[in-house]
Amino acid sequence: MGELIISEGYELRHHLDAGREGLTLYTAPGAAREIALYDEAGNYRPLKTAPTLRRGWRMGLGAIGDLQEALEGFYPAMLAARLAHQNGKLRVTPLRETLNRQSGMYAITKKMTDEQANATVCAFCNSTSGCLKTILWQIAPGIPITTLPPEKSAPHGDFPLLCAEGCNLLVARAREVVKQETP
Repeated sequence: MGELIISEGYELRHHLDAGREGLTLYTAPGAAREIALYDEAGNYRPLKTAPTLRRGWRMGLGAIGDLQEALEGFYPAMLAARLAHQNGKLRVTPLRETLNRQSGMYAITKKMTDEQANATVCAFCNSTSGCLKTILWQIAPGIPITTLPPEKSAPHGDFPLLCAEGCNLLVARAREVVKQETP
């Protein structure tokens, strides 16, 4: 799930720490929020699904409920999104709809072109440096995102992180792009 490995006995660790010894042990599921708060360099992580989760820890949890609480701390709302998706109840909102409902200083995002949207999504949402979520939305109905690899829009893996709508950080970036490119 994301950058996590979930092992037998409800143990969690960063996937790059698989098999590594000498990791700091946490046993309280609430520690997940603290671990997820900052990256390796100590910088705040505003987007918890960014590929910047720090390493050097493991969580030994005692029960499934503890595991659920820890996963919620690492990746807020992702368990609920997955359940809703499995049950066919996850509402997916196209980017154009998200941008069209913006007001105030974000109202300018309504002027974003499809070309700008594609470039912005590619730069901001890519799994290498942006976000690990699988994007389920399109720019508009019938207008897919064409600048990302196909696997970015198809749920894959044992427990994909799902993106049903462009996030507030993407909307903020869209505002910057439109402001810069609007005469």
